[in-house]
Amino acid sequence: MGTVAETGGSVLAVDLGGTTIKGATVDARGRVRAELVRATPVADGPEAVLGALESAVSELAGEDPTVRIVSAVVPGVVDVAAGRIVFAGNLGLRDVAIRERLGRATGLPTLIDHDVRAAGVAERTIGAARGSRDHIIVVCGTGVAASVSVAGEPLLGANGVAGEFGHIPVWPDGELCECGQRGCLERYASAAAIARHYADHGGEPGVSAREVADRRDIDPAAARAWGEACRALAVGLAGAAALLDPDLIVIAGGLSEAGRALLDPVRAEVDARLGWRAVVPELRGSGLGARAGVMGAAVLGWRAGTPGAPVPFFENWYSPIHS
Repeated sequence: MGTVAETGGSVLAVDLGGTTIKGATVDARGRVRAELVRATPVADGPEAVLGALESAVSELAGEDPTVRIVSAVVPGVVDVAAGRIVFAGNLGLRDVAIRERLGRATGLPTLIDHDVRAAGVAERTIGAARGSRDHIIVVCGTGVAASVSVAGEPLLGANGVAGEFGHIPVWPDGELCECGQRGCLERYASAAAIARHYADHGGEPGVSAREVADRRDIDPAAARAWGEACRALAVGLAGAAALLDPDLIVIAGGLSEAGRALLDPVRAEVDARLGWRAVVPELRGSGLGARAGVMGAAVLGWRAGTPGAPVPFFENWYSPIHS
């Protein structure tokens, strides 16, 4: 049997997020043949989340008969070799044989990877980290996690779970996190945390993190919630930079779409906290935003389905996956 490219096939890439499920099928010329975005039904429980993911993948496979491989990226602690979600607190998932479930849903070869590692692949391949060998890519969305590159190689850690940046305690006596610790970065600098803190500080419930950013100059509750998030993120980044000495930090994920409203205060705070260093890391926003995960899944799928072949079409893949 030939490779995916040799058979004229396409890759089905899907990113399971805490807010949305994003998916697309992509052919060898980089054309998006089918795509979808669905809300992730977290409030309905773990089985509803898994059912929505299976339904999305089945729908995309049904729309595009050329699909030859499924590449799914998921959050939390992921056992890539076993194809399992070990723990994804924001989705209420524990010990889920996700590769097996998606394989049954489509009858296609399926690979599983971590969503933030996939976002790192996309940023290194076509995004803001191109050309950098030592960098930290922080994905801020419903949760927070990071992908780290050291000397050009992704850092996986002894147990393959490096990058749980969102669970670094930035305020040791702070809020209780779903992981069981207190003061985790994710409790302050994720999109979900910003929206929650805005309401806690007197703002109206149901306002998104992006809307909080837009209101920060006219609404004291928004200014407070946004400032807390930027400060917490900077504390985490300064610690990571002191430990790893990257030349570049990229802020990715949906929160990065706030642009300078996020980057300027975080950059100023990080620089102040690293004032003892002769050189501080460059801080950039991602041009891929919330699309990074699904684009990374597509890259991983093509590499698995067409071993050894380059993926040059990704140099010019700008098809929108809406956030």
